Amino acid sequence: MKQAVIIANGKMEKPEFLSEYLNSSSWIIAANGGTYNCLSLGLRPNVIIGDLDSLKDEELTSYREAGTEIIKYPKHKDETDLELALQYALKIGITDLLIIGGLGARWDMSIANIMVLARPMYAYVNIRLLDGHQEIRILKPGDRTIIHGQPGETISLIPLAGDVHGISTNGLEYPLNHEILQFGSARGVSNVFILEQAEIYFSQGLLCCITNQLDN
Repeated sequence: MKQAVIIANGKMEKPEFLSEYLNSSSWIIAANGGTYNCLSLGLRPNVIIGDLDSLKDEELTSYREAGTEIIKYPKHKDETDLELALQYALKIGITDLLIIGGLGARWDMSIANIMVLARPMYAYVNIRLLDGHQEIRILKPGDRTIIHGQPGETISLIPLAGDVHGISTNGLEYPLNHEILQFGSARGVSNVFILEQAEIYFSQGLLCCITNQLDN
């Protein structure tokens, strides 16, 4: 399994377990202004990618001389900088990917950054988006997914592309048994772990799974 962390330019909290994620990753990819988030974490990215409009020429020169790969795209492009970073990770064979700083003050960018994870091209990459003590991931049909947590922590299952069919869960306070979660319904919000892991399976649809760790 080849791991990487993408650090984007959004709001970034630093929970105590963040260093564990960073230390286990072989690649650090900065999406444009995410370079400044890297700086605040004391990290030098392996790659800086995007239109680079947030960075000064002397900063880019310094990183390049330190061995960081700089990949510049035109300012007028179809993809966001985060999307370019995701495509790069896919190109180099990353199979386990954590995104930090992917959410922020702009709702349009935050929603787009979540939705892009649902693209079929990323179906075989384990992608998680970390926002403080919350973790977001996309679940696909036919997979029996294990989500780790602690009793009392919350987990929300939100349909993204129409109704989710045949969903069953174990390890949660409000179980589902071969049921339907309807698109646009809030029924799957704020379920609760009763064990240290939950098992989720469904046969059709697409789920956004959001877990919220207890702040100890």
